[in-house]
Amino acid sequence: MSTRRDFIKTTATATIGATTLPHVTFAESESVVRLGLIGLGLRGQSHLDLALARKDVEVVALCDVQQRMIDMSLGLVATAGKRKPQIYLNGPQGYQKLLERKDIDAVIISTPWEWHTAMCIDAMNAGKYVGCEVIVGMTIDECWTILETSEKTGMPLMMLENVCYRRDVMAVMNMVRQNIFGELIHMQGGYQHDLREVKFNDGIQPYGGGAEFGTKGFSEAQWRTQHSVDRNGDLYPTHGIGPIAMMANINRGNRFTQLVSYATKARGLHNHIVKVGGANHPNAKVNFKLGDVVTTMLRTANEETILLQHDTNLPRPYSLGFRVQGTNSIWMDINKSIYIEGTGKPHQWDEAKSWLEKYDHPLWKKYGNDAAGAGHGGMDWFVLNAFIESAKRKMNTPQDVYDAVTWSAITPLSEESVRKGGVSIDFPDFTKGKWKNRPNMFAVDDSY
Repeated sequence: MSTRRDFIKTTATATIGATTLPHVTFAESESVVRLGLIGLGLRGQSHLDLALARKDVEVVALCDVQQRMIDMSLGLVATAGKRKPQIYLNGPQGYQKLLERKDIDAVIISTPWEWHTAMCIDAMNAGKYVGCEVIVGMTIDECWTILETSEKTGMPLMMLENVCYRRDVMAVMNMVRQNIFGELIHMQGGYQHDLREVKFNDGIQPYGGGAEFGTKGFSEAQWRTQHSVDRNGDLYPTHGIGPIAMMANINRGNRFTQLVSYATKARGLHNHIVKVGGANHPNAKVNFKLGDVVTTMLRTANEETILLQHDTNLPRPYSLGFRVQGTNSIWMDINKSIYIEGTGKPHQWDEAKSWLEKYDHPLWKKYGNDAAGAGHGGMDWFVLNAFIESAKRKMNTPQDVYDAVTWSAITPLSEESVRKGGVSIDFPDFTKGKWKNRPNMFAVDDSY
């Protein structure tokens, strides 16, 4: 099997519509990526902490609109013993001053969702590699504009979807590629995570209580909760769809063709406010539009079906609800079980552990120790490593701009379907037909 390195030698940037990266201005050694970070909430600080631990990264500049987040970030820099980066704190447009710097090769964007599109576009136009937290576009038009900007400038954009690098998920992907599952038929995933203490807090004890959001909240509660007031659909699809899309070769021999979504009534956030703040709390009068459980079904060109669920407002344990089912086998993460026809007892689940260990992905075998202690069980190390290695080598990112806009588009399409009563919506082909011939080179070896 050809390696990712071999493939990239001839097709690295062709997949984003350009043959060169004309605006990249790397340091002479090319062994160090000069990095700027835009957005220093808790997620941005997590990226900063990992970047500071790398010898091949120099953190040049930091940007946020809140002094509190800047101070917390500078504390991380001091603890790491690194040189103090330039600080940009002059309002929401401060990031544009950061992008003017010629000594920055790449940026990581970890701001509220509504800023992602403009920041990604400005960064690509400034000749920077872009790593953006999910999602990159809130509308289909925004997704098209991001894609067109990447193709025009030749600058890669990687949405930092970390679950693609989860260890068990990568082992299952390895099994899929070795035909253990046979032909894929149906897959499931989602974002099933009680976020009530993320969406509400008092700003003094973050994630520890309170019924406040907006200006009185802390970190994500300042902006994320408002989306639950204003919108109804799958607002966070990428954790579930990213790994499944890679297994199903989406944009690489396969694509999404239709989507349909339904939403339940909304009760969870109101009940939480009443529980922690009382029935007379002002926020108890807020009408939340987001249904407590949003269910989305996708159909692919190869006639698989994919079920996604968004479930963040009710009491529940965390689970992404993965299920991969083919003509030979089925794996489900919620019960950590697998069934492979012809092995074990007929019609009875086996523990998945031994199979996942047998098919442990080469990336995890090689870098598992390096990822130990990183956020989300090590996944955060892998996604940042992939972005930095791509920038160092002036190559396209393994999760590319087509993935970023395709996965992000699920949200506005889901909102449209829910708004129209669960009608089927045609899924746009962001590759404009190139999906038929693009090979899937995501994690084909132990490179990155």
